[in-house]
Amino acid sequence: MLKVSATLTIPEAEIRISFVRSGGPGGQNVNKVATAVLLQFDFRHSPTLTEESKALLDQYPDSRIGRDGVITIRASRYRSQEMNRQDAMSRLAALIGAALRRRVPRRPTRPTTASLKKRLEGKKRRGSIKKGRTARFDDSE
Repeated sequence: MLKVSATLTIPEAEIRISFVRSGGPGGQNVNKVATAVLLQFDFRHSPTLTEESKALLDQYPDSRIGRDGVITIRASRYRSQEMNRQDAMSRLAALIGAALRRRVPRRPTRPTTASLKKRLEGKKRRGSIKKGRTARFDDSE
């Protein structure tokens, strides 16, 4: 069971895990042992998730979510299969948790009257400073 949140757990039977060869550190074993994990979770056909959760996952902007509704995660950070498997599972839980998290809508605010007045006074002051820099010619002579 993959625990995503306090109310959501996904059975491991819904998650496909395969092991592939990984690059990077590993010494002589890197060419012999398949330690990288390729995890796939088809959330559109998951009986565990609600329709609302599936819609939120569909709209979530992440390159690991394919158009076909399959989340694909590749984990090859560690040298051991089990550590990479745990890493992939935790990354899947984090992705689903982030996609299902409720976003608080932004409430637009207005500047206070005092701040508007202060801003306009500053603009007038700056304008008068610049106006004082201009050269004046006297035409009376």
